[in-house]
Amino acid sequence: MTPQIGNLIYQGKAKDVYETDDPEKVLVKFRDDITAGDGEKKDVINKKGYYNSIISAKFFEILQAAGVKTQYLDLINPGEMLSLRLEMIPLEIITRNIAAGSLIKKFPFKEGQKFDPPIIQMDYKSDEFHDPMLNEDIAVALGFSTRKDLEIIRKTTLKINQVLKEFLEIKGILFPDFKIEYGYDSQGNIVLGDEISPDTCRFWDNETCDVLDKDLFRKGESGVIEAYQKVASLILDVEDKKRWNLDF
Repeated sequence: MTPQIGNLIYQGKAKDVYETDDPEKVLVKFRDDITAGDGEKKDVINKKGYYNSIISAKFFEILQAAGVKTQYLDLINPGEMLSLRLEMIPLEIITRNIAAGSLIKKFPFKEGQKFDPPIIQMDYKSDEFHDPMLNEDIAVALGFSTRKDLEIIRKTTLKINQVLKEFLEIKGILFPDFKIEYGYDSQGNIVLGDEISPDTCRFWDNETCDVLDKDLFRKGESGVIEAYQKVASLILDVEDKKRWNLDF
């Protein structure tokens, strides 16, 4: 049953979150806006929200099957995701399997350097403060979470990395790094939220190392939506396309 949509309760850079007739659930609408550099670089790319929503839904379903609690409930239509309502923790948890992006600008790593075990990085989600990196002591002092919950987040993140990395390897995609967010549900459980998409991950073609994510936009290169579509086409099976009436 399609929920009744209520008031807009949150507007992010690329998604809107609405109340529904169930206080425990929200509707997340994926927009076609795309940003980079704390929102300083902006554009609108047709169907970006469409692809991000179906890619995220597929990843959330894979993770749920592996025992990871997520916010995802249902993809009502491409671009519209029914989700559990969470109180989001203002932390970005970044997992790095391969050195790329800001990591090689800030530290003496070589681009393409592999990490085993992966690096887990924690940033404060704040455009005002430019998403600074922080550690557990700072996160606890700011009241964002507890040490116990941060340990749960770390263990869950490592599991998410293992599950998605193995899945993507089968699909011919390298997984250099990704950014995820968590929140608390009404019972105080830590739950994976937000999205997992080319907006929040780096995806490289396993054979050519071609970029298949938002880095194309960051660097001012063409082919952004084609890259997003390629990720979707590689990870979705025939049944996925049938149940969501996908047109590619």
